[in-house]
Amino acid sequence: QVQLVESGGGLVQPGGSLRLSCAASGNTITIINMAWYRQSPGSQREQVARIISGGQTNYAESVKGRFTISRDIANDALYLQMNNLKPEDTAVYYCYARARIHGYWGQGTQVTVSS
Repeated sequence: QVQLVESGGGLVQPGGSLRLSCAASGNTITIINMAWYRQSPGSQREQVARIISGGQTNYAESVKGRFTISRDIANDALYLQMNNLKPEDTAVYYCYARARIHGYWGQGTQVTVSS
């Protein structure tokens, strides 16, 4: 079992920045890949950014050049640096960990971009 806890969400003005954190605990040695997803009301959950073993990263087109995903394996942490935030980035952001057999989700953290 892996437990994930996100933090760092909040209210920010357009053009501002936030850094999301995800703390992993439990059987973290089984984690292969990690990712950030988001879901806004009435929309499906979408993958925002992914980091795979070896450090390769992938981003949704809508956040390329603005968001950066990183992982601190030694401290079992995942981060999402979000710059130049836009109102359409408003959503609940979820941390996801893919382990050998199962996938795990955090509880989510709300990000609201509004003036």
